Amino acid sequence: MTEWLALMLAGVLEIAWAFGLKQSDGFTRLCPSVATIVAIVLSFALVGFSLKSIPFGTAYAIWAGIGAAGTAILGIIVFGEAADATRLLCVALIVAGIIGLKLATPG
Repeated sequence: MTEWLALMLAGVLEIAWAFGLKQSDGFTRLCPSVATIVAIVLSFALVGFSLKSIPFGTAYAIWAGIGAAGTAILGIIVFGEAADATRLLCVALIVAGIIGLKLATPG
C-alpha cells in the first residue's frame, strides 16, 4: 500500500469513527463502541504509516481535512444538518485545501 493511499483510507476511517461516536451514544452501546475504537486505531496506524514519506504537516492537514469535510457531509446527508450555502462553501474550501496540499507535495 502506498503512503498516499494509506492517508486517504485513514481519512475515511476518521469519518467512520466520528460517525461511530454518534452511534455509540457516549460509549453505552457495545457494537458501535467497538467499531469506533477499531476505526480509531486503524486510522491512527494508517496516518502513522503515511508519515514514512509524506511530510508531517501535510499528512495531518489532509487527514484532518478529509475527516472534517466528510463528517460535515455525512451530517448533512444522514442527520439532516443544515446545508446552507455558507456551510457548503466552507466544506468546498476544505476540499480545495486538501487538493492543493496534495498537488504541492512531491511524490
